[in-house]
Amino acid sequence: MRRLTPVLALGALLLAALPAHAADGPAHRESYGTKAPYEPEQSGHTYQRPPAGFEPVFTENVSRHGSRAATDGADGDLVLGLWDQAREEGQLTGRGEEFGPTVRALTAAMEKVGYGNLSGRGRQEMRDTATRMEQRLPTLFEDIAGQGEKIDVVSSGQGRAVDSASEYTGALAAADPALKPLIGATRTDKDLLYFHKAAGGAAYRDYIAHDQRLKDTLNAITDQPRTHEAARSVLRRIFKDAFVDRITGQVGVAQAVYDLYAIAPAMIEESPDPDGRGWGMDRYVSRSDAAWFGYLSDAEDFYEKGPGFSDSDITYRMADVLLDDFFRQAEAKRAGTSDLGAELRFTHAEEIIPLAALMGLPGSTEPATPGEPYTYGGNPWRGAAVAPLGANIQWDVFRKDDRYLVRMLYNEQETAFRTGCRPIAEGSAFYDLDELERCFGRG
Repeated sequence: MRRLTPVLALGALLLAALPAHAADGPAHRESYGTKAPYEPEQSGHTYQRPPAGFEPVFTENVSRHGSRAATDGADGDLVLGLWDQAREEGQLTGRGEEFGPTVRALTAAMEKVGYGNLSGRGRQEMRDTATRMEQRLPTLFEDIAGQGEKIDVVSSGQGRAVDSASEYTGALAAADPALKPLIGATRTDKDLLYFHKAAGGAAYRDYIAHDQRLKDTLNAITDQPRTHEAARSVLRRIFKDAFVDRITGQVGVAQAVYDLYAIAPAMIEESPDPDGRGWGMDRYVSRSDAAWFGYLSDAEDFYEKGPGFSDSDITYRMADVLLDDFFRQAEAKRAGTSDLGAELRFTHAEEIIPLAALMGLPGSTEPATPGEPYTYGGNPWRGAAVAPLGANIQWDVFRKDDRYLVRMLYNEQETAFRTGCRPIAEGSAFYDLDELERCFGRG
């Protein structure tokens, strides 16, 4: 296997890698990567109407859990240890004096929520997304209640996914109490919704652990002069130059500061700021430095979970189990063998990102040519757009007589199926189910 050329060969790609908007100023959403909090991508007033005579008969989705606390306290422990030392030595900047108390308050809030658990914002994201679903499909949920159809709920079994399911279904029941007895208890299916850690992900895990090309590519992308410049820039906002000079592993420490910056918006409801402005972590990471660290985070996710290398599908072929379930549920509804009105699934970025690549969803259509590393200038993939916290993919099924149509929403935006799938009319968001079966090679 050919090794990538050394880091200096990537120097010419540096400007292309960094987003054009990465100047100092208010934080840009892209800089948070897949930790970006959820935002619906389309107004509820702008959806296409289904063709005359078609009525919704089924909906199904897969959703990433909502905004959460960091998965552990390692970042806070690392930077606070250095901050305490610098304070004792009088080596903090004026801005750095405020850094320690801010991080201590943030980590205390995450400990209270529970590391890895849904934050207040995450719970609200799930409730709001469910409410908008019900408002988009009022006649469907009226029929579900009237006909006593079931709503099946399934998760990865991880706490934040289970809690997301609870918040989501609770909001549906609040919107229409008649739905409550029809909502099944959340069941666990790790093969379906935690496949990267299940039997079907064995080859993928071997790739992550042992693929030399992957390691070389990520090392080359990370170990660029710009990374070291950005790391020093972050640290100089907190510590005086003499102290920064003594820090070994500057990139790792700056990465920890960035990770705290990136998780802070997910914890905004736990912030003590009375005006809802959050934690103010952008005081310690400039917009340009955040954009660079966001790019590095996106590069890792791109190669480890997303489109990856153009000559391999190892990162996303295991998502076929989830795509197959989407088809299976819709086909069962058409065949009259399903008593479900809705199928609701709750999972993680490790499942949403490969599913988006497998389906060819917007932003996930272009893998990287080996030897030509992923850059922002050369590839549209962005973690904040592909799989923000709370990301979701939804299929709505409509029926008229014996004809069934499917509309897909991606983060609540009407989205075309992949190239080669023909909608019922040019520009339409609706597809015949049998056309999708043809397009995806089913049957």
